[in-house]
Amino acid sequence: MKIKPCIALFLFTLICSVSAGDPKIEQALRETDDQWSKAAGAHDLEKTVSFYSNEAIVLPPNGPTVTDKNAIQDMWKQIITDMQSMSWKATRVEVAKSGDLGYVTGTYELNIKDQTGKVIEDKGKYLEVWKKQTDGKWKCSADMFSSDLPVGPAEKK
Repeated sequence: MKIKPCIALFLFTLICSVSAGDPKIEQALRETDDQWSKAAGAHDLEKTVSFYSNEAIVLPPNGPTVTDKNAIQDMWKQIITDMQSMSWKATRVEVAKSGDLGYVTGTYELNIKDQTGKVIEDKGKYLEVWKKQTDGKWKCSADMFSSDLPVGPAEKK
């Protein structure tokens, strides 16, 4: 898998700037991430999308980068329409020394219909970069997730 140099540099900078962060901030991020998971699991499109910052970027598996709030909403609308159930759980939360940037990693479970209507049971992992906004709220500014399922045969075009 190839990571774009700017994303790799951003992640390297983020990881190098974290320390044993403020436990209160780490808990706030963990709780916010849990609320986000519950909103998605409840098929609440508006609330699900509200966790993203205005300048957010999403790197979904097997698809192009999503960089526009309307496109993020369209992406989630498709996911929520096709999914039977979804949840995720943070396994690690780190906060930058500055206290205004952090990342959350974890695992997800998703039951979703494929193009034929067959329900696929998917499990995978995710990485979210959170940024504290001027109003003090935390918003996800970068979101990346990928499946643990083996890659299937390539589709013929």
